[in-house]
Amino acid sequence: MTTQLESDISTAGPEEAPQATLGDHVLGQLRRLGATVGLSDTDTTLYGQVLLDSLAGVARRPLSLPPASRSFLSDDHTPVEFSLACTSGAAPVLRVLVEPGWNHSDMADSARAGLDVIRAMAARWDFPTDQLDALEDLFFPASAEGPLALWYALDLRAGGVPGVKVYLNPSASGPEHAARTVQEALRRLGYSDAFEKLPPAGGYPFLALDLGAWKTPRVKVYVSHPRMSADDACALSRTSASAAADIRYFFHAAAGSRPPSEPGADDTPRLLRRPALTCHSFTEGEAEPSGFTLHIPVRDYVRDDEEALARATALLTRFDMDPSILARGLQALTQRQLSDGVGLIAYLALVYERNRQPRITAYLSSEAYLVRPPQEQHAQGKPAPAEQAHRLANLGRTATSHANPHHTQKEATWSRTASRS
Repeated sequence: MTTQLESDISTAGPEEAPQATLGDHVLGQLRRLGATVGLSDTDTTLYGQVLLDSLAGVARRPLSLPPASRSFLSDDHTPVEFSLACTSGAAPVLRVLVEPGWNHSDMADSARAGLDVIRAMAARWDFPTDQLDALEDLFFPASAEGPLALWYALDLRAGGVPGVKVYLNPSASGPEHAARTVQEALRRLGYSDAFEKLPPAGGYPFLALDLGAWKTPRVKVYVSHPRMSADDACALSRTSASAAADIRYFFHAAAGSRPPSEPGADDTPRLLRRPALTCHSFTEGEAEPSGFTLHIPVRDYVRDDEEALARATALLTRFDMDPSILARGLQALTQRQLSDGVGLIAYLALVYERNRQPRITAYLSSEAYLVRPPQEQHAQGKPAPAEQAHRLANLGRTATSHANPHHTQKEATWSRTASRS
């Protein structure tokens, strides 16, 4: 199958060679990443067409022009992000996150465009949208606020039928109403007691729904945690499957052994730049959260992507996952040197779901418009990647040996800031 965009490119004459477009950029990345994880050409072509269709006319927008809007999805405002989800003993899963209403600066218009895309997907793959429809008045008011209206993610699976996720903005009616919006959404979806199971929050950046082909569809609430420490991270999990030792290891390996600290503050290492997020999943028939995820914005706590890859490599190795898939994934995204920028690896996440192996997900920026320069404040004494990975592995072992699996949850006061990018 040939897309219209590809047809235009192939038929252009030598004197009318088209400029590189957003569609060219993200479609090429998707193809290369698909080959990296073993997706067939047929599946990758289908998913690529869905991606281009959802971006509509802006897929043809030349990259020589600035972004159509200041998308909250990525630091350079590209409306597409990829991720690789790794599990021990299983093939990695490629995902793509998209803001379909990217070209609309008005959030109400962006929401309408996004809803049209989701309903077209529902017709294509024959899944209901009842849950989304039940929340429409909560998340899509006439005068919507906030940095996003609707995102979707596709879990790209062999056979051409993905898992579909929809991300909504609880602050659409104002950040002061976000907690109430989340609580009401959970009630309408049949989880009346779920809000009380959530930890203290600095904000609620997203509520997500699983639509389509999922064995156990989830409702997920994302919570921001400014000034998080490793102890805080261990205390935030409400799932019995998660292990404090692994969470502590992950925190230190992803964020660094000594994140920046405040003058005069206690000596506890805390994340003082972009805050960490946790995600709490609920599934039908479960009284307690069925899943817990810790998201660390690694790009704010490293000098460059070479260092970020070293940290991710240590984590994947520690959890008995193949670290080479991430290195190959980065090569599929860009030809630049990893030491020349920071943010290609945006987040690292440790995922627990009931009755499943832990998962590590790396969120990967498309960088269609900009490469963030290295953060030189991290440059002094920067070890070589191999030495760095060894140091991080040792750090993780030390953290694990000192972890207390019976750590009790302590009270914390959080600021009201909430940001993913």
